This record gives sequence, structure tokens and C-alpha cells, in this order.
Amino acid sequence: MNIHEKYIKRCIQLAKNGMGTTYPNPMVGSVIVRDDTIIGEGWHRKAGEPHAEVLAINSVRDKSLLKDATIYVSLEPCSHYGKTPPCSNLIVNSGIKKVVIGSIDTNSLVSGKGVAYLKNSGCKTTVGVLESECYLLNKRFFTFHEKKRPFIILKWAETLDGFIDKIRDGNSENSPNWISNSYSQQLAHKMRVEEQAILVGTNTVLNDNPSLTARKWVGENPLRVILDRDLKIFDHFNVVDGTVKTIIFSENNSVKANKENIIIKKIDFSKNVLNQICDVLYGYEIQSVIIEGGTYMIQSFINENLWDEAYVFKGNTAFKTGLKAPKLNKVPFEIKKISDDTLSIYKNQ
Repeated sequence: MNIHEKYIKRCIQLAKNGMGTTYPNPMVGSVIVRDDTIIGEGWHRKAGEPHAEVLAINSVRDKSLLKDATIYVSLEPCSHYGKTPPCSNLIVNSGIKKVVIGSIDTNSLVSGKGVAYLKNSGCKTTVGVLESECYLLNKRFFTFHEKKRPFIILKWAETLDGFIDKIRDGNSENSPNWISNSYSQQLAHKMRVEEQAILVGTNTVLNDNPSLTARKWVGENPLRVILDRDLKIFDHFNVVDGTVKTIIFSENNSVKANKENIIIKKIDFSKNVLNQICDVLYGYEIQSVIIEGGTYMIQSFINENLWDEAYVFKGNTAFKTGLKAPKLNKVPFEIKKISDDTLSIYKNQ
């Protein structure tokens, strides 16, 4: 590992502190180095708050050191005025002459403009250090800007014999039928905090009455997204309690939501429903969504090849009969043990 990789790796570590809190901005980390010693560092915490480069520069007590320092940043510094001033301008004005960047920002507002400004201002600029790792760090951000849709994560739990649920009579006492253990459930709630939205279909709501919140982890609840063609979900279900912003996709636009946080969006169910959902979420600047149920919904995304990652929890139990789990004909990218559960992670590459 060379010296540039060493400090870009530190930038990535710092940036991860912003997981789930920077939307719609990317996660970014920055360090300032002089004589192979870190003299300042920072990471972006929340949209509207100072960027990583600003915090790193501000953390340097003796600003006279900056003229002989190198600033490392995991993502190209911005060059436009948004909620905060351009970071590329600040770097130049601070007297820093050497800049090392992990990856280019593919957002059209930036996309090379920050690098061009730095070079034209006399900064020695190096780009592409640990580029793949930096790209992976902001996979949601890049997917959103390059593919014009959210980063799509499929998630389900299945039994040892391949069922996702029992066949039930609709009585609330039969629901839900837990498959994964408490540790896996906690990890699933951590995922909810890290992603912007969570999507389920009508039957999942009718059968399980889920809250789709992050009760077992600290952080913001995701946007709830429900596909409810005939508006079968009524006020007594948890997903329409008004406590969390919720979008309901339906073909019925004659009903208006009676709560402030509930949005009913009409779509055409005779056309590609999944693409319409993605288009609406893109319009709301939703960069990531977990598809959590049920089997038909998840399998639809698989069949359309419209997904990026999949997390399959296999519990240590069997139902013998019931609703079959989705079929994903791929080799896992990674397999983890979570107590007596097995988590298989897939990537659609």
C-alpha cells in the first residue's frame, strides 16, 4: 500500500460514519497530511451541514501548515453553490497545493468540474486512488445519478426447506411467523436505518401488519412504500398510522389520504409497474430502497433483473408447507453466520 492509498483508506473509514445520514448527498471523508502526519480530518454528516473538506480544513489549528500539506478526499470536491459553498474554492483559498481524490463525482453538477478548477488554480491533483473502493462506498449515490433510479436491495428470510411464510387464514394471532433469530432481525433494522425507503406489497401488510420501522436500531425510519392496487389497506394498519412518511401506489386516485404523511400515487398497472415505482422514487430523490415482501413482489424484481444486491437470511427452522421463497439463481458473493442463521449476500454484477 502506497502513501496515497493509506490516506484514502482513512478517508473511506471516516466517510462511513455518515452511513444513512447524508442523503441525498454522498458519504465523503477527508484528511489533511503534512510530513506523513494527519493534521486534520473530517467527514460529511448531513445534507446542509459542512462537507468533509470544510471540516478537515477547519480542524487544522495552525493554518500556516496548509501550504505544505496534502488534502485527501474520497470523492471529487464540489465546484458549485448548493446549500454550502464549493469545496474546491475553499481548498484553493486555504493555500493547499496538493490534492488526492479517490473517485470522480458522476453527478452532472460536479462530474470533473471540481478537478478542473483545482488544476486550473495551480493545485497538483491526483485522481483515482482506490477508485473502486471509493465507488463502492457511494454505490447508492452513483446508481441514482447514473441509472436514474434508486439502488435496489432485495431482502427476505426463508426456512431450511425454502418457505418464506406459512399458509395462513388471515387471523392476526397467526401472524407474523418469525423465521430468523433476534440477531438477524436487529441487522435487518440496521439496514432500514441505512437505506432511504422500504417497499412491500398489499398481502404483506394484510397478513403481517408490519410497522416497517427501525425499532431495533438507532436512526431515522425509512420512507414506507406500499403497492396497493385496490387500496385495501385501511387506517388501522401500522403502515398508514401517519408517524412515518408513506407512499402508496394504487390505480385508484379517487381516494385522498386523510393524514399529512400519507401520499397516494396513481400508476398504470397495465404497464411496467416496477419502472413506474422507480421513476416516482427517483423524483422524490430516493437513492436506495429495500424490497422486503412478499414473494411475488421480490420475484418480480428478480425476473426484471431490476436489483443490485440481495440479502437472504436462512433460519434454523422448517415449515414443511407454506409460501415458497423467491428464487435467485446466482452464487452468493458472501456468506455469513449469524448465530444459528445463515446470511447469503448476492450482488447483481
